Amino acid sequence: MTIESLPGSSGYLDLFPERRMSYFSNPYVVGLTVIAGIGGLLFGYDTGVISGALLYIKDDFEAVNQSSFLQETIVSMALVGAMIGAASGGWINDAYGRKKATLLADVMFAAGSVVMAAAPDPYVLIIGRLLVGLGVGIASVTAPVYIAEASPSEVRGGLVSTNVLMITGGQFLSYLVNLAFTEVPGTWRWMLGAAGVPAVIQFCLVLFMPESPRWLFMKSDKAKAISILAKIYDIDRLEDEIQHLSAASEDERLKKGHVRYLDLFKSKEIRLAFLAGAGLQAFQQFTGINTVMYYSPTIVQMAGFNSNQLALLLSLIVAAMNAIGTVVGIYLIDHFGRKKLALSSLAGVIASLLVLAGAFFAHSSGSATSVYGWIAVVGLVLYISFFAPGMGPVPWTVNSEIYPEEYRGLCGGMSATVNWISNLIVAQTFLSIADAMGTGGTFLILACVGVAAVIFVILFVPETKGLTFVEVEQIWKERAWGSGHNTESLLEQGSGSH
Repeated sequence: MTIESLPGSSGYLDLFPERRMSYFSNPYVVGLTVIAGIGGLLFGYDTGVISGALLYIKDDFEAVNQSSFLQETIVSMALVGAMIGAASGGWINDAYGRKKATLLADVMFAAGSVVMAAAPDPYVLIIGRLLVGLGVGIASVTAPVYIAEASPSEVRGGLVSTNVLMITGGQFLSYLVNLAFTEVPGTWRWMLGAAGVPAVIQFCLVLFMPESPRWLFMKSDKAKAISILAKIYDIDRLEDEIQHLSAASEDERLKKGHVRYLDLFKSKEIRLAFLAGAGLQAFQQFTGINTVMYYSPTIVQMAGFNSNQLALLLSLIVAAMNAIGTVVGIYLIDHFGRKKLALSSLAGVIASLLVLAGAFFAHSSGSATSVYGWIAVVGLVLYISFFAPGMGPVPWTVNSEIYPEEYRGLCGGMSATVNWISNLIVAQTFLSIADAMGTGGTFLILACVGVAAVIFVILFVPETKGLTFVEVEQIWKERAWGSGHNTESLLEQGSGSH
C-alpha cells in the first residue's frame, strides 16, 4: 500500500525475469506476506461488516432505529479508533517492532469483537467499535511496512500491493459472512464477533514469525537480522543486501534527530509535495468511497429493495467489484501512469454519482416503478468499477513516491491521518445530510467534489511513473523555484537553516 513503485526495481527484473519468479515461489517470503496480510484482511472485514450488521442492529435496538446520529456513531467510532491507532502505530512500530505491533493489533481486534458480540446496548457496542478501530489503525500502519521490509526489493511492489488486495478481499468476506448469518438467531452479533477468529489465528502465527530484518538492523541486532535475510535472499544477493541495510540504517540514525514537524512547512517544495499527497488522500474519501462501502446495503434499501437479504446480496456484488478493480489497478498503475489513472477514474466516478443522483431524484418524486431502484444499483456498481482501479491505489502509491527520504515517514503518516479524518467526516455526516437534502442531493454534492478533485489533480499532482526519487525531488524544486533553479539537496538546505 505504501511502496508500490520503487524506482529501478522493474528494470532489474526485466534483466532477470526468472529472479522475480524465484522470489514469488519462495515459500518463506510468500508465507510472511500472507500472515502479515491477515492484518489487511481484518482491516477490510471490520470496516465492511458494519454495513450489513447495521440493518439488524436497528431491528434489535429501537434507539438506533430512531437516531441517524447513533447509526453514524456506531459506524464512525471505529474510524476514531483507527485515527488514534494509526497516529500511535508509527511510534509503536519504531519503539517495539513490527511483530509486537501486529500482536497488539490482534489483541485489539479480538477484544473488540467479543465486546461487540456481547453488547447489551448500543453504547457498549460503540466501545467495542472503538477497540476494533484501534486494531485497524495499528494494522493499517504495520502490515504494509512489515511486508515491505521483509520483501526482496525486486518484488516489493507486488507483495505490498497484496495488502491492498487483502483489504478489499476482507470487505468482500464481510459481505459473505453477513449473508451467511441472515437467518441465524443473533444475526449481527455473529457478524461482528466473527472478526475475532482471524485475529486469534494471526496472533498464533505471528508468534512464530521473525521480526522485520530492517527493524532489527536499526536496533543493532545484526546477527538475527542476517539469519532472517539468509532465508529471503540467495547467497549472491545476501551480501549486497546486508551492505545496503547497514548503510541505510546508519543514514537513518544520523537523520533521525534532524527532521521536525516544523521543517515540513519551512520548505516550499515539501509544502507542495504534502499538498499533493494529503489532497489526494482527502479527495479519495470526499468523493464518497467509504460511504458506498459502509452504507451500500442501506443505499440499496433506499433505492426501494426492502428485504435485508436482497440488500446484502446486491452489496456483495459491489464488494466483489471493489476487489476485482483493485487487481486491475495494481496492473494499470505502472503501465498507464498515476495521473492519467486518477483522472480517468474520477471521470467515471462523477458520471456514476450523477446516475445515482438521478435515480434517487426520480425515485423520490413519487415514481413507484422499481426501474429507478435498479438504475441506482447499476450506478453503485459503476461507481466501484471506476473508483477501485484508480482513486483506490493512486493516493497511497503517490504518497510513497513524492517525499524525500528524510521526510517520507513523517509526511506519509500525516497524509494517512488526513485520510482517516476525511473518512470520519464523511461517515459521520452522510446519513444526516441524506436526511436533510435527500439521497439524490447528497450524491450530487459528491459529484461536485469529484469535479473539484479533477481540477486539483490537473493542477497539483505531477506524474511520477518510472521516475527515480531524485527526479521526483527535482520536479518539486522546479515547481517551487522555476525550471532554471539549480538547487542543492533538500537535506543540505535544511541543515543550513538549523
